[in-house]
Amino acid sequence: MSDAWVTDDDLRAARLRFTERIPGFVLPAAFTVARRDATGLTFGHLNGVGEVRPLSAVVLASVCDYVATTGVFPLDRERLAEAVGRLAPAEAATHLPHPNLWSWRELLAGAAPDSTFVAIFVADAGDRPVDPDDAQFRRLLAG
Repeated sequence: MSDAWVTDDDLRAARLRFTERIPGFVLPAAFTVARRDATGLTFGHLNGVGEVRPLSAVVLASVCDYVATTGVFPLDRERLAEAVGRLAPAEAATHLPHPNLWSWRELLAGAAPDSTFVAIFVADAGDRPVDPDDAQFRRLLAG
């Protein structure tokens, strides 16, 4: 595997490689990562319905066990850092922005020692929120 995904073809090939490693993977309708601190949740980039970045979604799924069902998946600092490392080669594609990667790094950089993280995946836009964190994400998406 290349250390840098420069072209759209490189990005597509990387997405396919990650997807093949998750049998049954279904691209979510929406997803995000949030950091939980004493004051509540701080959200990273919001991938709303129609705005999901497929490579970021499947890379995040690869570290948190999302496959095809709406859910909130706990992440520790190491797992989120692993997602950052797995997605980092995409940054070589300088013709595209990388808001998920950038926001995940910011979430990690701003974390306190006792901070935790969650990945929130909405498999289908019609699914009901599964918990208060998911409900808060949906309110943010609704704007």
